[in-house]
Amino acid sequence: MRVHICAVGRLRASPEKTLIDDYLDRFGKAGRQHGLGPAKVIEVEDKKNAGMGAEAALLRKALPKGALICTLDERGKVISSPDFAQKIAGWRDAGRQDLALIIGGADGIDPALRADADFSISFGKMVWPHMMVRLMLAEQVYRAATILGGSPYHRV
Repeated sequence: MRVHICAVGRLRASPEKTLIDDYLDRFGKAGRQHGLGPAKVIEVEDKKNAGMGAEAALLRKALPKGALICTLDERGKVISSPDFAQKIAGWRDAGRQDLALIIGGADGIDPALRADADFSISFGKMVWPHMMVRLMLAEQVYRAATILGGSPYHRV
């Protein structure tokens, strides 16, 4: 199952981008033997600042056809890393080819796109900068692959 982190905004060269790329590369290597990967980041940008609706339209255009949609949203479900790994494994085992993990813009994700999501997760009640959400998500995707592979990376 291919993983797509679909995000509003462009992340320029930075330490965060370097870490994101590293975690996604690690995911590709760790996940391959478990039917996971590769992972990539898809960025969209609302250059006209037309709001959430315009961002949602750009995101929908960028989504792989038939992708399972999982939003990152403060109203989403707070789950543990092992639970996230099991969610990914379940989607993979159900035959899903693509997983789109969606990170909205500064105002969040358009309600219509949120309503179309198959699942929604939250990194807690705090609000995080988008670049940090991308980084934390990339690490959690990698962690999920290591959990599924029985690696000692994740310790309880």
